[in-house]
This record gives sequence, C-alpha cells and structure tokens, in this order.
Amino acid sequence: MEAVGLQTYIWNNNLRSAFLLAGFPVLLIGLTYVLTLAMIGAGYLPSTGTMDGDVAYAFQLLAVSAPLAIATALIWFVIAYFANQTIIDLATGAREVTRKQEPELYNLLENLCISRGIRTPTLRIIESDALNAFATGLNERQYSITVTRGIMQALNKDELEAVLGHELTHVLNRDVRTMVIAAVFAGIFSLIAQILYRSILWGGVGGNRRDRRGGGVFVLLALAAAFLGYLLAIVIRMALSRRREFVADMGSVELTKNPDAMISALQKIGGDHVKLDAPESVRAMFLDGEETGIYSLFSTHPPIPARIDALVRFAGGKVSAPEPVAQVSSGPWGDHTAGPWG
Repeated sequence: MEAVGLQTYIWNNNLRSAFLLAGFPVLLIGLTYVLTLAMIGAGYLPSTGTMDGDVAYAFQLLAVSAPLAIATALIWFVIAYFANQTIIDLATGAREVTRKQEPELYNLLENLCISRGIRTPTLRIIESDALNAFATGLNERQYSITVTRGIMQALNKDELEAVLGHELTHVLNRDVRTMVIAAVFAGIFSLIAQILYRSILWGGVGGNRRDRRGGGVFVLLALAAAFLGYLLAIVIRMALSRRREFVADMGSVELTKNPDAMISALQKIGGDHVKLDAPESVRAMFLDGEETGIYSLFSTHPPIPARIDALVRFAGGKVSAPEPVAQVSSGPWGDHTAGPWG
C-alpha cells in the first residue's frame, strides 16, 4: 500500500464528490435519451417513420424531457440531503441512542472525539446479531455512527473502541459525504432500471404498441436502458476507492494507539456470522462490506486479510489466535446486557 498524505486523501474525496455531482446530470440525460427512444419505438411518442428521423426527434425532445428529469432528480437529492439518515435508518433498522441508554459505548466515542477536538456524532444501534458498523452524514450536524448489537456483544472494550475509531476516521476524512452521495445517485439509477425491467415483465410487447415490430424495439431499448441503469449504479459504487478502508484502519490506530485491537476486531468481524441485511447502496458504507464470488470484482471493500496484513506491515500490529465470538443466547436479538464488556 502506497503512502497517502491525509490532506491529499481528503482533497481526493472532495474531488470525487464533485465529480459525482457534476457527472450525475450528464449520465441522467443520457439515460433519459435512451428512454425517449424506447417510448418512440413503443408508440407512446410519435415516430417520423425512419430510424434516423426518430434519433434526431429524440434529441429534440430532450429540450423538454431532460429539464424534467434533472428537476425530479434535484427534488430527490434535496429530500435525500435532509432525510438521508431517516432513509438509512428505515433501510437498516437503526435507532438513535443517548448516553443514558448506552453509557459505555457513548463514552468510548466521546473520548475519541475529545482527543481530536471535534463534535461527537450521533450514536445509533441496530438490534441485529450481525457484526458491523458504519458512519453516515453530509455535514457536522448530520454525522452519525451506527453499530450493531452483535458487534457490541462480540468485541471487547479495546476492539470496540478500535471500530469506533475506524468509523470516526471516515467522518474526519470526509468519506461519509462521498459514500452518501454515491448511495443516493446509485439508488436513483437502480430505481430507474427496476422500473424499466418491471414494465417489460408487466407490459410485454403488446398493449398500446402500434405493431409487433414497435413492441420489439421497445423491449430491446428498455432492456438496454435497464442494463445501463444497473451499470451506472455499479460504476458509481466503484468510484468509492477501496483505499478508504485501509486509511480508516490506520486512522483508528492513530486514535487508539492500539493496532492489535483493530486486528483482532477484524478477525472476529471477518468470521462466519450473520450478515447485516441492507440495500446494496447502503452496504458500501459498512465496516465489513466485502463481496464474494463474481461480485467481488465490484466490491467496494478490500478483503479483510489484506487489511490485517496492512496493519501488521505499516502499523506494527501482531496477529494472534482470534478469541471465540460471544454467542447470543436469549431473545430475537439476544441478551442486550450480555457480552464481554456490556
């Protein structure tokens, strides 16, 4: 892993955020153009009678359709800007907790923030046996760190502090802003692709089409647009550099001065355990979001063994035999007071 200056890394994150914001209208207009051609082929819009004429006519229609598409996307982005945490909470089942409800966890996070002189993010918990955590927020007032009940029960105090340090580093490095913006945009493209795909399933090639040939053109163009939508969502996810997880691991060591705790936490998190269920765009934010099989080609996270190796090589950490993960024994989400430190 190459050395990365922190300020350069933050600057690159800001650049990626700007690139996503600037590139989104261009990609949306391109997808709108394909949809316009599909509607002409389907007979929902008038045709000139020739392929060249329809291509030119679709460009003319962009004068109306493109502003509408961008206005709709802007409305969605405004909603997502102010309600992104609510949307993520609904998708993951997270809930906000106070110092009174979770004093040990809150104190760990607050002490880390005091050491860096920053405002303490909101703390949230997901009542799940999964071992995971993530940070969210677009600005200082919105920053939040979420952990699962499972990770609180499985990790000891030092390991949990290391995980909180990892997520806090994402906040300090502006990773969270890039990830939230990418999740919002990827969600829009995925939604468009799903609408197209379902319209093909429900509408078939009959209905209001002028003829079977026009219906066939609609199906082909709609399939192409749906594929393009999914492809754009994947490309946006891949704009999130895997390096951010290495940097966050190192940032945790800088905060806690305990590389061994981060290593042992990753060992437990990377084991065979329940996975946290959430939309694909949200999973890119997780502490453990590594994909398997063919999906690993598009994974937004490096393999956990590679992260552990980096901590050994560059942070002086030591790998020891992992401790057994605490087993949850009562209730649908386990005993909330159990665990090595709770």
